[in-house]
Amino acid sequence: MSNRIIIGSSKALKGEITPPGDKSISHRSLMLGSLATGTTLVRDFLISDDTLTTANAMRALGASIEINGTQVLVKGNGLHGLKEPDQIIDCGNSGTTTRLLIGLLSPQQFTTTLTGDKYLQARPMKRVVSPLAQMGAKINGNEEGNKLPLTIIGSNLKGISYELPVASAQVKSAILIAGLYAEGETEVIEPEPSRDHTERMLAYLGVPIKKKGHSIKINKVSKINPGEIIVPSDISSAAFFIVAALITPGSEVLIKNVGINPLRTGIIDILKNMGGDIEIINERDVNGEPIGDILTRSSNLHATEISGDVIPKAIDELPLVAVAASFAEGETLIKDAKELRVKETDRIHAMATELGKLGAEVEEFEDGMSIIGTQALTGATCSSWGDHRIAMSIAIAALRAKGETEIIDADCVSVSYPGFFEVIDELRQ
Repeated sequence: MSNRIIIGSSKALKGEITPPGDKSISHRSLMLGSLATGTTLVRDFLISDDTLTTANAMRALGASIEINGTQVLVKGNGLHGLKEPDQIIDCGNSGTTTRLLIGLLSPQQFTTTLTGDKYLQARPMKRVVSPLAQMGAKINGNEEGNKLPLTIIGSNLKGISYELPVASAQVKSAILIAGLYAEGETEVIEPEPSRDHTERMLAYLGVPIKKKGHSIKINKVSKINPGEIIVPSDISSAAFFIVAALITPGSEVLIKNVGINPLRTGIIDILKNMGGDIEIINERDVNGEPIGDILTRSSNLHATEISGDVIPKAIDELPLVAVAASFAEGETLIKDAKELRVKETDRIHAMATELGKLGAEVEEFEDGMSIIGTQALTGATCSSWGDHRIAMSIAIAALRAKGETEIIDADCVSVSYPGFFEVIDELRQ
């Protein structure tokens, strides 16, 4: 793909699409499948830069992973079947790969070093390193273990009860995966529930999980069972076309086989609160995850306030909410979202800057932003900031901007949604 892409304004969007597989579930299927005793078959796997980074990392640790299209065979050698890698493991741009691997590698009986690209090296890791250190992990790196590269010296771990200061599925998952090996009980207490794909997959593969309120408990296990994992379409990817259909007059788009885990559907709740015409049909359950088809029609949106409990359920989609808010009547407020500043980039500042270039009225705060809706955006030259979600969010805004919008460094969308721009073209009328 070209490093730059030009998006023109669009008439109605119509059609059916099936977005790529869920990124979070794809990552976890490789890691947990590698720890299982036997072969795990993964269907509808997301083939993207991030997930292939996880595949290469697990191969470096001795797992056998065969990828054939979107079908993957993971031959696990059991919880203690990983081996010391021959070289430093490069986690690319993937925070999920890195943070979950830190938890996975801490109890192994060997030493591993992790690094990543310049964006990943700027991201904080102390939030994972600190609780694991309390469990007995030995992790060394820049800024006292806050920045990559990190060296993890495998150690015997003990269970702890850890209260997360900020809801984070990645930190929670790292602790729970380490807890598979730790002596005694490991407990994570969340301030509010974050996405629970790790717990659901562990339970599906036979690992006992105790959940009560905001507490999740796990004990050391002797084995993980293999299984067949069907990966639903990623709601974070589907969300771009939900918003595209809502803001583009005359549109109707059916998005199929989407994961509708209640801890991931904050974006749907927010958009419905803004007046979005969104209907979930054909609901069913597949390997512990709820799935449905999402029918979306163009709507007249109005402003809302987004804060509190819904934030962890929509954290990755908030840049896109800012786009929807740009076409909604009134002033939309996003608060309690300071976490956005430590994603692939500072997403609050990036979205305020890029939407501002298009003519949107955006003011950023430390923990969010306000957007005063307008119908009058104009095409401009925008940057992706090297962040796939920023690039795709600006592309959706560009569909309603007068003239053409150029997005620089647009190839970063391959991190989560290869073929994204081609899908836009398929839906254009």
